Amino acid sequence: MPAPPILWLALAAVLLVLVLVGADSDGLLLIGGLAALVLTVAAALVPLVPPLPQVLLFAVLVGAGYAWLRRWSARRQARAIPPGARAELAEVTTTCAANGEGRVRWQGQSWAAMNLSAQALPPGAQVTVMGREGTRLQVLPRQAGLAE
Repeated sequence: MPAPPILWLALAAVLLVLVLVGADSDGLLLIGGLAALVLTVAAALVPLVPPLPQVLLFAVLVGAGYAWLRRWSARRQARAIPPGARAELAEVTTTCAANGEGRVRWQGQSWAAMNLSAQALPPGAQVTVMGREGTRLQVLPRQAGLAE
């Protein structure tokens, strides 16, 4: 018996709601939700396809979509400040543990930050923005005479 399109639509709804509540950290649920939406349309247009080919198509769509997303994300990850550019300062708003994470205020906005040094950075400390990885800034403690 063919799987009715409503099953794929329900799966898509569940996966996309999980994405909206923040359960998706790497995009897999989003890709799965979009693949389920595609299968909803496919199952409605070609209703006599057995369930096994539909499940296989779902797996292929999720695998291909996730591979594409990982490749696209890898190309966009690290963004270093170009050589010769003026170093930019930020202010720590939430303690950054040694080689850990915290938050900083940079260009008027709050950013997640990765402390690249072996010393903890307390709130109010000035840091130099060294680069960006996705939406996380890479920071080091401010050196005397730098970026003044």
